[in-house]
Order: sequence, then C-alpha cells, then structure tokens
Amino acid sequence: MISERELQQIKNRYEIVGNSHKLNHALETALRVAPTDMSVLIYGESGVGKEVFSKIIHQNSTRKHGAFIAVNCGAIPEGTIDSELFGHEKGSFTGATDARKGYFETVNGGTIFLDEVGELPLGTQARLLRVLESGEFIRVGSSKIQKTNVRVVAATNKNLLESAGKGKFRTDLYYRLATVPITIPKLSERKEDIYMIFLKFVNDFAEKYHTRYIELTPEARLMLENYSWQGNVRQLRNVTEQLCVLEREGIIDVNTLKNYLPLETTSLPAVSLSQSNHENDNFSERDILYKVLFDLKRDMTDLKKLVFRLIESGGHNSTFIQENEGAIRQVFSDEIKEQSHPFDFSITLPPSNHEPHHPTFNTENEPHTIRIEETKTIQEQEKDMIKKSLERNKGRRKKAAKELGISERTLYRKIKQYELE
Repeated sequence: MISERELQQIKNRYEIVGNSHKLNHALETALRVAPTDMSVLIYGESGVGKEVFSKIIHQNSTRKHGAFIAVNCGAIPEGTIDSELFGHEKGSFTGATDARKGYFETVNGGTIFLDEVGELPLGTQARLLRVLESGEFIRVGSSKIQKTNVRVVAATNKNLLESAGKGKFRTDLYYRLATVPITIPKLSERKEDIYMIFLKFVNDFAEKYHTRYIELTPEARLMLENYSWQGNVRQLRNVTEQLCVLEREGIIDVNTLKNYLPLETTSLPAVSLSQSNHENDNFSERDILYKVLFDLKRDMTDLKKLVFRLIESGGHNSTFIQENEGAIRQVFSDEIKEQSHPFDFSITLPPSNHEPHHPTFNTENEPHTIRIEETKTIQEQEKDMIKKSLERNKGRRKKAAKELGISERTLYRKIKQYELE
C-alpha cells in the first residue's frame, strides 16, 4: 500500500499538482508496478503528462541506474522507424554509410518509452512483439539475431482495441503491452485540481519573467475550472504563461480570460458561484493554504526588490531607509519564527536628522527598530490572512469570503476555529 506521504513525495519530486482520486489512483498503480519488469501501457489524452509517468516508473524501478529514452513513434517516418528502433547494417539501404545501433540495443538494461505506440506500422509491430516475448531483434539488413534486456513502457491517446478491430494494430501486441494499463485522467475530469495547477504556473512564470503575480476573480476562477481543456495541462500552462506575460492588470476577470480561450467552450455553467463554493467545500481549505503560501512568496519577492534597491543606493543611505520605512515595516510586519533555531535581531533606522551611515543590527529596543523573529506556522498565517481580510472589508464576511476565494461556510468555520468573532 502506498502511503499518502510517499505519494506526496513523488508529486513534489515530479512537480505534479493535484489530489483528485483518479490522479492518485494512477500514481499508486505506477509506483506499485515500477519495481517489477512488467510492460505498462499508459492511456491519456495529449498533454496529460504520460512521459512524466514513464519516468516515475523507470526511476522507481531496479533499472533506475540504466538508460532511459523516450521515442515519439508518430514523429518518425515509416521508412526509418525500424532502423531507429532496431539499428541497421552498413549498405542496408540508401544513405546507410555506416552500421548503426538502434534504441533497443543502446538502452539495454534500461527502459524505453514508446509514445504514440498506436502509430507504429504493422511490420514494426511484429518486430516489437518479438522483442517483448523473447528479447530478440535483428538489425535492418542483417540476419544475425541479437538479444536485449529492455523494459517497455508504451503510451497512446487512441483506443488500441478499436484500432485492432480495424486491422491497424496487432491484438497480440496490445495484450503484450497492456500487461498493466494505467489511465491518466484528463484535466476536465479533475476540476478540483485546476486552480491549484494554475497557481503553480503563475508562480513559475512570475519568477521566470519577473512579472507581477496575477489573480482571478471568483467568476474567472469558475470559468477556468469548468473549461473543457482539450489540450489538458499543456494548454493550461500555455494560457497561464500568456496571461502572466501579456496582461498588465493583476486581477483577471471573465472578459479577459475569454480572450485566451476558444469561444465555443467559454460559456459559464448553469450554477451560481455560491453553489459552486458549497459543492466544492472540501477543496476550499486546501485552496486557502495555497493562497497563504503564494502571498508569502509574493512578500518575499517584494523584499528582494527592496533589498536590491538598497544595495544599488550604496547600502548606507539613511534617507532611502527613512523614505521606505513604511514598506520595510510592512514586509516585516509578521514575525518570523524558526522552531529549532530561534533568533532575534533588528535593523536600526537612524533619526531623520542623523547623518547617513551604515544600518546596524542589534538586539536593543530602539524607536526605529524592525524586529525579525521566527517563521509562523501555516495555521498562524491563515489566521492572520483571514483577520486582515475581515478588517479590509469592515467585518463583512460575504465580501471577505469572496476575496479569499472560499465559501462563506468555510469562512464561518475558520472564524470560530481561530476565535475571530
């Protein structure tokens, strides 16, 4: 049995975001079959991350120190696919000026990932079946039988049994490949994960392009979660990247989001926002934790910019410190606490009539001191976030819940939990 901790470690390692039942089931199956040498057939639409699953299987197997290669069977011309996979001898065809090893020879002892395996020609399918059954293959233009020890992980977005019924795929090869089938759910089948994946991409692109962090209005979030996403995670990634780079406003509404999605599927579902929040209440608490973490990351980005400006000014300009004292205090408004190594130091800001000098770090309580202590827990950060939202909205809980992106029911429960009445 795969524990939740092991599952989360795999997600962190391979940057997989989400906690839907179908996704977790697919990951658990991959981890269970990984230590064996069984062939695996991964089903999934384009863009769901089939290659990531093949790497998970390889790197958690006894072959993890061996070679791994991913081959897109649909991208190799029919006339050269046999040579690519099994190699060829010198002079075996026009242009074969030297003998060449194929993938099954070079990856001996490792794993080969055959993406779009349904695109293989029937002749190549027969060769592949022989490798799977006996580990034997013959180079193009040779009569010498060679042996290889390769694990095959295949993937397809087609119904191979249906293709077999039409004579386009060998039935015996299908059953040899699909010893263990794994189905990766498409994005529209795990709507509860979409917003978290979006936040992950926002964070990635804000750092990559040094842009501001964007946020969605509740209505835009609802549209995002109910969109069809035919390109799956790859399409969501592309849309998020465009929004981060092209949109100057930090808040993305429905009308803006529509511009980045095909018109025929951008209609909102016939459900009110409040209904949606109640129906997905199980995910609201997780969402607010993500929001806390991203807000913390945003604060750290602001701090980096502030420190950089201080360095540019020479690092000793007291006027700069005084002019930006409010921003500095805001950045350090929440005490930082570290459980194992508590520390306590402060930055002393000089009086306005003082001559410029280097800021000093001390442990005394002086008038212009900003104190830094250890990191708060997620629960403490969550409590502060809710408290500040209520203050900003003058105690109006409906508006605070909307701002936080959670249901009113969750907000009421959190208020009671943290004694914020």
